[in-house]
Amino acid sequence: MSITIDAVKAALTTVIDPNTGKDLQTSKSARNIQLDGNDVAFDVELGYPAKSQIDGIRKAAIAAVRTIDGVGNVSVNVYSKIVAHAAQRGVKLMSNVKNIIAVASGKGGVGKSTTAVNLALALAAEGAQVGILDADIYGPSQPMMMGISGRPETIDGKTMEPMENHGLQVSSIGFMIDPDEPMVWRGPIVTQALQQLLDQTNWRDLDYLIVDMPPGTGDIQLTLSQKVPVTGAVIVTTPQDIALLDARKGLKMFEKVGIPILGIVENMSTHICSNCGHAEAIFGAGGGARMCGEYGVDFLGGLPLTMSIREHADAGRPTVIADPDGPVAKVYKEIARKIAVKVAEKAKDMSSKFPSIVIKND
Repeated sequence: MSITIDAVKAALTTVIDPNTGKDLQTSKSARNIQLDGNDVAFDVELGYPAKSQIDGIRKAAIAAVRTIDGVGNVSVNVYSKIVAHAAQRGVKLMSNVKNIIAVASGKGGVGKSTTAVNLALALAAEGAQVGILDADIYGPSQPMMMGISGRPETIDGKTMEPMENHGLQVSSIGFMIDPDEPMVWRGPIVTQALQQLLDQTNWRDLDYLIVDMPPGTGDIQLTLSQKVPVTGAVIVTTPQDIALLDARKGLKMFEKVGIPILGIVENMSTHICSNCGHAEAIFGAGGGARMCGEYGVDFLGGLPLTMSIREHADAGRPTVIADPDGPVAKVYKEIARKIAVKVAEKAKDMSSKFPSIVIKND
């Protein structure tokens, strides 16, 4: 009995990608099916970084195809291909950055910067090229969290090289000032500084640039939404009513300027007692999930209030690096994968496909 391509396609409809919830055939992830007698070979292309997922997906695909009567050897190549996706209308994409993800909160003190850096590190751990831009000009925290000191280098005197640690490219105003120096700048200077950090950093072929936003809905947020090609935004909140009140404002701001909300992360969901292990919702419970229900956005996950997260960040080795196989790092990685899948499902940037019209006088 000879094997047919249709039989292979039918078998692949039974293989569900655990991250997208879609089967490999109807999602068009399975490609280049080739038959050599009864031997089968094909590719599986994932639109998100998935180093930790590739082996499981490959085994599931092989097992499904081996259920076909008479099949011989089955060879599957699973790989990730991350492409640029469309941003707000009228804002041109950056040539060296495929996708920009803003991590924002309506108010300070909800753990936004810690969440941003751990999500960036989680995407990098899955094989993506990732950078992080510290957009909090008044209170930059990424140099400490990333364990980086010193000044960035410049080769041409006009642009600067990103600082690096833990596999991330990093740019922050914090690299250019003394740690205890206050930024007494007015709004226009602050927005210009943000634009320079973004445009004059020599980002090297990034799949994702995570932007650690300052709290609030002021000048920086407005500049980001009008001039920076943002693929989507992630809102960080705590379950506390006062934090949710401000998180709603942040969410509505992004909606007004046409930036999609990729989802909500609830930080400090529960406190785990380090002595007895008792879990207590000291900031309330379920607030982030309720907000998702109200606005029709995805709940990406909840993170516990634990001393280790703070200790790791203060030491310059965030949790995803300090304890990569621990339960908290696992949550960060799950949230990062959800964000990457959401980005992959967005409309791809097709601007390079359109012909340019040139008018000439003969």
